[in-house]
Amino acid sequence: MDQEQKLEVSNAMYTYKHHCSIGVDVHEIFVKRSRLRVVLSYIGIIFLLANVCKPLLTKESLSLGSVWNIAFAVLVAKCLQYKPVKRESVVIMPAFGVQLEIHFWSGRVDHRFVPIGKILKPLINECVTPVTCYWSLALLLRDEEELLLVFQRSRPPVKMLVPVWKALCTLTNSEHPNTSQIYNRDSSGT
Repeated sequence: MDQEQKLEVSNAMYTYKHHCSIGVDVHEIFVKRSRLRVVLSYIGIIFLLANVCKPLLTKESLSLGSVWNIAFAVLVAKCLQYKPVKRESVVIMPAFGVQLEIHFWSGRVDHRFVPIGKILKPLINECVTPVTCYWSLALLLRDEEELLLVFQRSRPPVKMLVPVWKALCTLTNSEHPNTSQIYNRDSSGT
């Protein structure tokens, strides 16, 4: 009775792992840590500290130029900031609901539980911005005005979202279209 199923899919940025045991269905998206991004984040922080400390150590009065310099340093440091997400998990408990977890490299874990009665339907969205196009998985919730993103800090590819979406559709007894329709749109559109 203690049957366990495992599945793993990987690409350059993410690794998807699925395991199911004792009635709990766990889907995890691991974010691969980029050493370059970590180094750039530290360089950005050092750049920010140098620009903030320079006027203070030279005892200059803060002029408009130094304020713009500090604002620019904050902007650069924010752009280079490393996103410390280790993995995002979706734990499906058929009798209770869905628990969404975000695990950070620091050890902090954010949990959000959504009762099964509150989930109307899981949706796969194609998000288009002026610069990029990506897919997201969201939950349509009862008595909520906004969609709840399942993976809030990462943007895994559609091939990793589809198994989670199918499991959520099975949980909510929602009908889902043929998976090939989603893959065909993904390969032709992006």
